[in-house]
Amino acid sequence: MRRITPTRPGWKVAAVTLAAGLLTAACGSSGTSSSTTSPPSSPTSAAATSPAAPSPAPPSTSALCQDVAALRASVDKLKHVTIGKGTADELKADAADVKTKLGAVKTEAHGQAQAQISAMEDSIAKLQSAVKTLTSNFSVSAVSDTVSAVRGVATSASSLLGALSKQCPSATASPST
Repeated sequence: MRRITPTRPGWKVAAVTLAAGLLTAACGSSGTSSSTTSPPSSPTSAAATSPAAPSPAPPSTSALCQDVAALRASVDKLKHVTIGKGTADELKADAADVKTKLGAVKTEAHGQAQAQISAMEDSIAKLQSAVKTLTSNFSVSAVSDTVSAVRGVATSASSLLGALSKQCPSATASPST
């Protein structure tokens, strides 16, 4: 990861604001996971009586959890990019990686958490648009829009990870990297 030292005080404010927002988003995700961990006991019991539900779930859950972990790592990488004049290519690559990882989660989720997946797809599209603007017109406004877009991806990812924490309890845990 390349770090660009900002030359104007406004850039430092944007970087600090980004870090604070991401920390808030990260802390917020753990709060929602605890409320979603108790309900799985009754659906699991009900699913045991209906043979169609549990049969596809175990194999896909394992693959889903692997894809969720990969998405989480990809989002964490994106969140740690210092936004500056020379980081647009890195941001583009990281956003594309998050989009790819989200696609894998969407495939393995088989319709679960569709609202959160759609919200994350929208936030990634906004980020890609902001990065495009940042590339063509580097300005304080473009940096601010990009910071906001990265926050949007982090927030939507947090929501998605919380929604999938029933199937993958480690989805909201801290990454090992």
